[in-house]
Amino acid sequence: MIAYISKQGGELREFDGQDDAVWINVYPPFEHGELDGLATAMDVPLDFITDSLDIDERSRYEKEDNSTFILINSPILNDDSKDSEAIYITVPIGIILTADHIITVCSKENPILEKFYENKVKNFDPSDRSLFVLQIFEQNVFRFLECLKKLNLKRNLIEQELYHSSRNSELQQLLRIEKSLVYFVSSLSANELVKMKIKRTDLLHIGHEERYADLFEDIIIDNSQALEMSNVYTNILSGTMEAYASIVSNNLNVIIHRLTIVTIILLVPSMVASFYGMNLDYLPFKTLKYAFPFIILISILLGFGVVYYFSRRK
Repeated sequence: MIAYISKQGGELREFDGQDDAVWINVYPPFEHGELDGLATAMDVPLDFITDSLDIDERSRYEKEDNSTFILINSPILNDDSKDSEAIYITVPIGIILTADHIITVCSKENPILEKFYENKVKNFDPSDRSLFVLQIFEQNVFRFLECLKKLNLKRNLIEQELYHSSRNSELQQLLRIEKSLVYFVSSLSANELVKMKIKRTDLLHIGHEERYADLFEDIIIDNSQALEMSNVYTNILSGTMEAYASIVSNNLNVIIHRLTIVTIILLVPSMVASFYGMNLDYLPFKTLKYAFPFIILISILLGFGVVYYFSRRK
């Protein structure tokens, strides 16, 4: 679907066509021929739109004729709830700047663009295109930081569960978190590179605007912070998984050790009983009246002797 939006009187209004609109938002579901028609009407390369819908596209920017294309990756909740899939994935947000319009394209319903669509971003005005792009960058970084905090909280809760259980469900959840962090590290690294390049080339023409330049600098710093947090959480999670694997291995060794001791303790009385299970005439105590309880007593004493030996050896 395509929404044609402008801001009038402090409120966002949606129009039927592009003539009165400043911001054009393209979001699913898509109708047949809709994207081709938009590309033709706005005189922008169709690749700019289709690349924004490819979840494997990396962050970058391009300039062609009178259009500028910026692509950054954004975190969203994964629709696939399988235990083997990541909790969060990253999808591209395409930003196309033309002479009179700014076009945003995303293959999924994105909470970042929804905040702008619902006019929940302070000082948002789509007619100020440079500020609009910077605000998309800013809200994207905030979204990364929010998701990282949720993942870290979830990891802490799962670790508490692992202290008391060794179920596979907790390990699967940790693996999902690890996959999410891998997506985050890759996307934040690519986003940081493209932002640094945009700043160096002054693609948004904000070099003379101190307020915008300071905002862009803060966004880059926040992006670096999010990237550092992702790396730290990834290292912590890897250490947690390795430590848990060591704990499980150590617990297994302790259990095997205890079972071995129990087996040896039970072996001594069983060996005595097996001797007296032989059909031989010269077995000791065969003719005694109380031979059976006497043999049982010997077996018990031998068993306790083995227990005492192992207890002294710890």
